[in-house]
Amino acid sequence: MSESAMQRGGASAPLGTSEDLDFSEVRDWIALLKPRVMTLVVFSGLVGLLVAPGSLHPVLAATAILCIAVAAGASGAINMWYDRDIDAVMRRTANRPIPAGRIRPEAALTFGVFLAVASVVLMGLATNMAAAAVLAGSIGFYVFIYTMWLKRRTPQNIVIGGAAGAFPPMIGWVAVTGHVSVEALLMFAIIFFWTPPHFWALSLYASGDYQRAGVPMLPVVAGARETRRQIWLYSLLLVPLTLLPTVIGMSGLAYGAAAVVLGAFFLHYMWRVKHDAQDEAGLSLTNDAPARAGFRFSVLYLFALFTALAADKLVFGA
Repeated sequence: MSESAMQRGGASAPLGTSEDLDFSEVRDWIALLKPRVMTLVVFSGLVGLLVAPGSLHPVLAATAILCIAVAAGASGAINMWYDRDIDAVMRRTANRPIPAGRIRPEAALTFGVFLAVASVVLMGLATNMAAAAVLAGSIGFYVFIYTMWLKRRTPQNIVIGGAAGAFPPMIGWVAVTGHVSVEALLMFAIIFFWTPPHFWALSLYASGDYQRAGVPMLPVVAGARETRRQIWLYSLLLVPLTLLPTVIGMSGLAYGAAAVVLGAFFLHYMWRVKHDAQDEAGLSLTNDAPARAGFRFSVLYLFALFTALAADKLVFGA
């Protein structure tokens, strides 16, 4: 059979080739949305919606959560478009669809912008303009403030930029109530102060990647020892903050007890990060095992904390 016949799909072509190719392309477009990050974003947005006073029709509530998910994915796609140069030199990101050459940069940008606009418009139509405005603000903050301005210029990139990941529960709350309140700001603050110890734990064992890419992450600029100290300081600020929902009457004692227990475990893990065996330069002698464990637990911690917040409202009526 001629080559042209095979290209037209002749009998000698391997079975399933086109289907496999189509599936891999779909997988790449999904990867642009950063689905692992989206999971936490969607969950925290759902909790904000559930604990807010009042209610939404289930269809509108599902639409609001969909908009939060799509907006997070759009932000991720635009981030990958902008960061394609540094992603190409970092081991953990080099196989992303754009640096690997599987998706053209301009196509990724168009995809991200379309999803961003669609999510904001749909949120405004399904809920209220305040929720749409906060959603638009979260996209703008992540793209323009964190990705384009802070990330490559300051070791405080993840501190200030962490606000981008703290918006979802506020968006869920505003979708129900139509306004920003102290309770919404408190959920925002919890994620804001959680982000530095969470991300700096990762950056301790990924600092080589950031150094090669020229990203001034804290371990690269200030060293591993200072990063461990900052992780511990932010952890000490975070745990008391998580008790405030009970103090102000936003939640009950069930959540308060869960926050105390989870906070004790969180401090334990971050204490181990701070006191990891180090050489004279502050580099880990244990292959950053405590930092890896602390990073993994920090994800579980936030999921469990917000689960307790929602359960306190749904089960105990707080």
